[in-house]
Amino acid sequence: MNVNTGKTISEIAHIKQSIANILSTPIGSRVMRRDYGSRLFERIDQPINGELIAEIYSDIVEAISTWEPRFEVEQVTLQSIDKGKIVIDLEGSFVKDGQKIVLENISITSS
Repeated sequence: MNVNTGKTISEIAHIKQSIANILSTPIGSRVMRRDYGSRLFERIDQPINGELIAEIYSDIVEAISTWEPRFEVEQVTLQSIDKGKIVIDLEGSFVKDGQKIVLENISITSS
C-alpha cells in the first residue's frame, strides 16, 4: 500500500518505499521496534571526512540488509552531505528475480 495515497502498489514500489522509510527512521524512535531504522541520523552533523563517508555506506548496507531482505544492495552513491542533510542514490536487485532497482535522491534530514 502506498503510504501517501493508500492505493495498492507493486512489490518493487513497496521495496522502494520501505527502503526510504528504513533509512529515514532513526534507530530507537519506534516504540515497539527500538532497533528498526538506520544510524544515518548519528552521522548528519559529524565532520565530513573519509571515515564519515565509509560509516555512511556501512550504515546504509547494514540497515537495508537487516530490514529489507527483498533487496540486495549493489552500489551506494553519496550525492551530498551538508548542513544536516544526506542525499544518496542506491542501486541493487530484487532478490526474487534479480530485477535491477534504482532509488534516487533519498534524503535524510536532521530534525
